[in-house]
Amino acid sequence: MTIVIHGAAVATVDADDTVIYDGAVAVEADRILAVGPSRDVLARYPGAEKVDGSGKAVMPGFANVHTHLGMTLARGIYEDLSPPHKPPFTSGLAPLPLPPLEPEELKIFCQLGVLEAIRSGTTAILEDATGIEIYVEEMAATGARFLLTERAWDKAKGSIGDPAPFEVDRKQGERCLARIEALHAKRHGTAEGRITIGVSAWAPDMCSPELLRDVRALQQKLDAVATIHLNQIWGEVAAVKAERGRLPTEYLDELGFLNERLIAAHCRCMEPQEERRLGKAKVTVAFNSAIAARRGLSPRIGDLEGYGCRIAMGSDNMAEDMVEVVRTGLFMERVRRQDGRRPTPEHAHRWATVNGYHAMGITDGGALVPGNKADLIVIDLKGAHLVPVLRVVSDYVHQGQGRDVEAVMVDGRWIMRGGAMLTIDEERIVAEAQRLGKLAWGRLFESRPDLAVPAGFALG
Repeated sequence: MTIVIHGAAVATVDADDTVIYDGAVAVEADRILAVGPSRDVLARYPGAEKVDGSGKAVMPGFANVHTHLGMTLARGIYEDLSPPHKPPFTSGLAPLPLPPLEPEELKIFCQLGVLEAIRSGTTAILEDATGIEIYVEEMAATGARFLLTERAWDKAKGSIGDPAPFEVDRKQGERCLARIEALHAKRHGTAEGRITIGVSAWAPDMCSPELLRDVRALQQKLDAVATIHLNQIWGEVAAVKAERGRLPTEYLDELGFLNERLIAAHCRCMEPQEERRLGKAKVTVAFNSAIAARRGLSPRIGDLEGYGCRIAMGSDNMAEDMVEVVRTGLFMERVRRQDGRRPTPEHAHRWATVNGYHAMGITDGGALVPGNKADLIVIDLKGAHLVPVLRVVSDYVHQGQGRDVEAVMVDGRWIMRGGAMLTIDEERIVAEAQRLGKLAWGRLFESRPDLAVPAGFALG
């Protein structure tokens, strides 16, 4: 059955950033058939199911190219516990460990993350984690599109930014590589192609040269997208310099790890020569603006893009709202450049849509053009914070909220419509996440009386 959404403001994110007011999008199966003025598209498909888009916008769905869904467990805690930006550095990204979860508990928090993502207009998600097989079925059932990257590392002790010497654990690295291959063999291309599998190296200071070469070789063998945390915190930079005698990006480059199918997350503690190396290799940079702002750090996005990097966007930890991510990224980069006009909202919107899709290996997605995947969102423009609607992309990037998204389509199927989730039991997931979150943190503090409980924490 052909579906025509008509009477809407259609932001195509095509090569010319075309916007069609009183526009229509025709969808059949998993593809976009046509985009144009409502009168023309309706005339071409008179027998189609008609969806009235009056007072609404139709845009491509967001692509979140860097997140950790289970980290929703740390909301309201880790955002305020950033590691030091100057010596002495400490191991890890927070002084509190994340409470361990049972498999069924982990599934709930990952579904919670996807629920928030869909509600704020995200249609494609790159999840970087360990033990993805535990919850992959639940991810597929949400109807969203996923690039799942099982993580590899072989540092025996400590975490990112650990100043202690590197002690290699070869068996650990082998186990990680085996998990990646097993996940790929079992899950790649499943859920009617909505699930794809990539590879991940945790971070330069968490991986030996041998493991990085092995991950790169596995990427080539599987013909997959790869990702890595890169220059995330200053402690990581110091650890690599101390252990390898070079900067993190130099370390990766000299091992042949940089490539045009690599998504490097963060890139916010960099020297210009590192940025140039990334650009020369055509690496995609995941601009995780909201978490960067919370950390008090900012990458030089304009420079990275100028050197040749593709810029895409991710939410990273604790939150999945890509509307917030786009706006924060626009604001941060304008402040950094001291330029109140650049980047434009259309430019930032492109980072979060078509650029993200292409980075994830989906070259036929992220823009509303005929032949592309029918991954789109419908936005209610009638809120007081959006009216008057004069430049729809600018209006939504500057003023929009996640709750304005009223419908989400992936592969031509509605997974949210009329503000109602169709693939996730929202009431159950939200209630269970609240209950299990308090239990998990309560267990941690009960078992570790040496840990300081954050101010304002609800222990009851």
